[in-house]
Amino acid sequence: MSKIFRATNIVLALLCLMYFITYVDRTNISAAAGPIKEQFGLTNTQMGLAFSAFAYPYLLCQVFGGLISDKWGARRTLVVCGVVWAGATVLTGLSMGLVSLFAARLLLGLGEGATFPAATAAMQKWVPVEKRGFAQGITHSFSRLGNALTPPVVAALTVTFSWRGSFVIIGVVSMIWIVLWGLYFRDDPRDHKGVTAQELAELPLPKAKRTAPIPWKMLVRRMWPVTLTYFCYGWTLWLYLTWVPLFFKTSYKMDIQKSAIFASGVFFAGVVGDTLGGVLSDMLLRRTGNLRLSRLILIVGGFIGALLSLLPILYFRDLTTVALCLSAGFFFAELVVGPMWSVPMDIAPEHSGTAAGLMNIGSAGAAIVSPVVGGYLIDLTGNWYLPFLVSMCIMGIGAACAFGMPLKVPVKAAA
Repeated sequence: MSKIFRATNIVLALLCLMYFITYVDRTNISAAAGPIKEQFGLTNTQMGLAFSAFAYPYLLCQVFGGLISDKWGARRTLVVCGVVWAGATVLTGLSMGLVSLFAARLLLGLGEGATFPAATAAMQKWVPVEKRGFAQGITHSFSRLGNALTPPVVAALTVTFSWRGSFVIIGVVSMIWIVLWGLYFRDDPRDHKGVTAQELAELPLPKAKRTAPIPWKMLVRRMWPVTLTYFCYGWTLWLYLTWVPLFFKTSYKMDIQKSAIFASGVFFAGVVGDTLGGVLSDMLLRRTGNLRLSRLILIVGGFIGALLSLLPILYFRDLTTVALCLSAGFFFAELVVGPMWSVPMDIAPEHSGTAAGLMNIGSAGAAIVSPVVGGYLIDLTGNWYLPFLVSMCIMGIGAACAFGMPLKVPVKAAA
């Protein structure tokens, strides 16, 4: 029992909870999109614009957030971020039209912009090297659990309290995590009273507390193929997160609660994919000792598997078939996540927060473009399947880009 409640496990559990909460706060708008569209009289393109608002500051904050977390620590960074994103969630429920809705989502993106780079910086110090894939996989699986539970939870809250009430309640609940993190976490495991000597021996601790200069030119050169690969993954992710609930509601004439159940089924497949991708990548690393092989097999295999899984929806319209194909596609896409988020720690162990921020620019950029393009294509053609065809092409590009990632020698600190 004492091993279960080790400090390293509790820190990982807190990070899992953070990933869960942040994705609930990100995707609650898509779960409530039906009543929001009706109340504000929005088109699909306008709704896609509201979906994408989150991503503008989110993208801009990636590198800055990584820098801040590397310099000031994940503890302070995530407390400040948490206050902002929780407040933005409450303000979303108070919006009065497209402009105020867009503004609230901008603020949410500002608050969440540094969260994943800061979490990666925390894992760099709190997770053994051979468990990085698992740690990134399990934390991101909790984000997908947030995706899966958000549609039915928001639907139930909307029916009971209205869509506005659902945002206010979720924002207030988010504040609890901020308090827990601030009280428990320490940036250096050696400063934590609950850490055992055995845990410290397993962790990749620096020999001295210092902030190494960042070798920007080398870091950017090594990370840009990773960023491009992650953009291709992010395109599919944000297509799913923003349009899948409305896809079921509109294409199959479902009410908000029934469409939420189908959307949840799709997102639950991602929970399994995230966890399995990290576990398998770590297992391959232990058995082969080949870092590049252990990451690429899961990343390339995930892209190709997702592409092939979605192909049948171009030819079949049966609800069960389409739901299963969407679920399989999301499962394979999420196999990519654990290995991908291990890559910044593999490439730049001394600057993992900054490197993670550079990588996540890809997903943030996709979050800007993918929802708007999806909404525009639907408005233009009336075809809810066309955005998935675009996503299949981009996943094929992602599989090819993955081979360009420099998974060999880590970036060293500047002299």
